[in-house]
Amino acid sequence: MSLSQRDKAHNWHPYTQHKTASDFPAIVKGKGALLWDENGKEYIDAIASWWVNPFGHSNQVIADAIYEQLTTLEHVLFGGFTHNKAVELSEKLIEILPFNQQKIFYSDNGSTAVEVAIKVALQYNFNKDIKKTKIIAFEDAFHGDTFGAMAASGISFFTEAFKGSLLEVVRIPVPTAGNEEKTLKSLENLVKTNEFAAFIFEPLALGAAGMVMYSPKILEQLITVCKQNNVFTIADEVMTGFGKTGKNFACDYLVEKPDMMCLSKALTGGAIPMAITTFTQEIFDGFYDNDTNKALLHGHTFTANPTGCAAALASIFLLQTPEIQQNINKINQSHLAFESKIKSHPKIKTTRVLGVIFALEIKTDSQESYYGTMRNKLYNFFIENGIILRPVGNIVYILPPYVISKNQLEKVYQTIEKALEIV
Repeated sequence: MSLSQRDKAHNWHPYTQHKTASDFPAIVKGKGALLWDENGKEYIDAIASWWVNPFGHSNQVIADAIYEQLTTLEHVLFGGFTHNKAVELSEKLIEILPFNQQKIFYSDNGSTAVEVAIKVALQYNFNKDIKKTKIIAFEDAFHGDTFGAMAASGISFFTEAFKGSLLEVVRIPVPTAGNEEKTLKSLENLVKTNEFAAFIFEPLALGAAGMVMYSPKILEQLITVCKQNNVFTIADEVMTGFGKTGKNFACDYLVEKPDMMCLSKALTGGAIPMAITTFTQEIFDGFYDNDTNKALLHGHTFTANPTGCAAALASIFLLQTPEIQQNINKINQSHLAFESKIKSHPKIKTTRVLGVIFALEIKTDSQESYYGTMRNKLYNFFIENGIILRPVGNIVYILPPYVISKNQLEKVYQTIEKALEIV
């Protein structure tokens, strides 16, 4: 019996309706931008396995750092203790984060990084006897699957079953080109009510919405409005962080910086689950008190896991190498060239590029659902052709590892062109 067949006996996969799903390819090996299944078929991982492997699979630098740490100190509780890798990682992050970020809180995945930020925003006001219980977020946002993160997300079919159990969140339009003034006015009207603790956003690109992009200028205006009205701003950089937009963080495009940032995915180069929420000194000071009840009483068993910290330090080292920075620029230039070639295709509605992110929207006669017929047809076509891409409805995006070769990237582009012939 194959691995794929054995998998069906007990494993429950994410975002999967198992009654209609076919057998999944069973991946047994990875190197660089490539994966191989149990039958020896090769796949180009054109989305870096949900955006977590920017330095490629089985990266030797990260593997060596993990091995050294595992044979020194694999884990120690972070409640009441510290260790050298957590200290080194916090120092390294403060070097590369926006200047106003001063405090690092460790957790275990992107959703919980968001969860921590939302809890902090609410408790900060509670600690000061201020009643602010609501959050502002973008329509079509996605911030994760835990309850706070899910509440802040705007993709309704993910949250429909839990509507009555969620934190109150008011949504404003995504400020795409031509929509900026409407978004700004919506935010201005909301913050004047003094009911909102925070505004959470995916900076410059909404990942799960289909890489929907907007400008740094309007985001700065939104942040400014929040600051003027004492509403915290939370930048969810789980997807965009660590080079995806062409800079270390999407917030590096901004002069006005957010109060909190959420990091995960590429943090450890895809090796170990880990997340971080960062804060200004002012926010930390709102919990600094003789009263224990005013502390942030939140934690995870694997908080600041030393092995994860070692992987993260190795990943940041790689990110800062001239080779990786050059690769990021090369991928961006390749995307722009492909965009120039493909954007006039009769089946293409829009295209967009930011850093290593490329997205195109295919014309449709009707509203294409997230996991609709077109999406499934495209996904299956890509898999058959040895390319891992996960379309969002009628939107196809590429977000490759920074180590992808020119020939591999060209094959991805060519396969997308062939896919347009079947839709």
